[in-house]
Amino acid sequence: MTQIWISEFPQLQELPKEDQNFLATRCQQMTLPAGKTVFAPGMEALNFILVKSGVVKVLQLSNSGREIVLYRVEGGETCILTTSCLLSKDNYNAEAITETEVEAVLLPQSAFNELIASSEGFRTFVFSNYANRISSLIHLVEEVTFERIDKRLAHKLTQLMDRTNPISATHHDLAVELGTAREVITGI
Repeated sequence: MTQIWISEFPQLQELPKEDQNFLATRCQQMTLPAGKTVFAPGMEALNFILVKSGVVKVLQLSNSGREIVLYRVEGGETCILTTSCLLSKDNYNAEAITETEVEAVLLPQSAFNELIASSEGFRTFVFSNYANRISSLIHLVEEVTFERIDKRLAHKLTQLMDRTNPISATHHDLAVELGTAREVITGI
């Protein structure tokens, strides 16, 4: 059964059998319904989360109540914020919500720490996923900071149209995606 989920993470297939067996005995598989909160600000990170299928949206809420989608975790990916919290022993400072039904594998913090310390292949898997997500977050900061909102909106609408035609997003939904206010989207 473990080989089935490990095959969804190609880098894990390259781990020595000993490390794969360690994952098999320590990981717990779970299914979460759409709309379920995975973590919220102030919560402690207790598990390393590997998403097998589905989509988890990670968003940040400002003190003024505005939201921005930081990234999405999809099948075959891990969550950079969870990795960061596990490594730093900090609590979450953002929220993650399932957008669809999600199948995931959870590796408890103690087992995560043990594998990070002992398995070069697992460390490479964790840090390569971390580096890729950092790059996408830097791109998000560049977009929010330097690109005009009308251009970003046009790009987002094109993306949404490719996924679901017709588009059913509200002005609020679009504002959250783009890190702006609903009134800005309405005024464009």
